[in-house]
Amino acid sequence: MSLIDSISGILFGKNPTEAVIDIGGIRFRVNISISTYESLPDLSEQVEILTYLHVKDDILDLYGFRDLSERSLFMNLNMVSGIGPRSAMNILSGTNPEEFKKQIVAGDVKSLTVIPGIGAKTAKRIIVELKEKFEADTSKNDDLGFIDDNIDSDLINNVSSALQSLGYKQAQINNTIKELDKLGEFSGTIEEVIRKALSKMI
Repeated sequence: MSLIDSISGILFGKNPTEAVIDIGGIRFRVNISISTYESLPDLSEQVEILTYLHVKDDILDLYGFRDLSERSLFMNLNMVSGIGPRSAMNILSGTNPEEFKKQIVAGDVKSLTVIPGIGAKTAKRIIVELKEKFEADTSKNDDLGFIDDNIDSDLINNVSSALQSLGYKQAQINNTIKELDKLGEFSGTIEEVIRKALSKMI
C-alpha cells in the first residue's frame, strides 16, 4: 500500500485530470480520473480523497481516487505488464470498476477495446493476468453477501487471502467466516481472526 493513504484539505483547483488540495498552505497536485473529478466538491470546500504515491527513479506522482474500488482497480492494473500508473488512470476514466471486472471475468475482449487506451493485445493481457483474481473476488462477494455490513470488508479479504495461502479452499473459508460471524467472533486483529478460523477448520 502507498505511504500516503489519503489526503484531506481545501480543494484549491480541479480539472478532469488533476486536483489541487491545500493542506495548511502546502498544495498537493493529485492525478485523478474523470469519475473522481465528477465527485469533487466546489472549490474552497473541504475534500478528502484516497491516494497512491508512485515513486520511480526521480518521479514522485500522487494519484487520487473517489473510493476503495477505484483505487483497488488502479493497483491491479498497475501490476499488469505494460500498464503504468498513467495508463491505469486513463482506463479508469473510461469505465467503472464493477463493469470492468465483469468484462474481465467474462473474457470480453471486444467490450474492453472500447475503453480508450486498451487495444486488443492489451485487453487479452489484462484478462490473462487479472481474470483469476477477479473471479476469486466475485466468489467471495457472492458467497459472503449476507454477512453483517458492519464487518470490515478489508478484514474479510485479508483473512480469506491468508487462509488461501495456507491451502484452504475458498468454499471452506467462506463457511468458516460465516460461522464466526454468526457466533459474533469475527473481530479483533487479522492474526486473532485467523487463529479463530483455524480452530473451526480442524
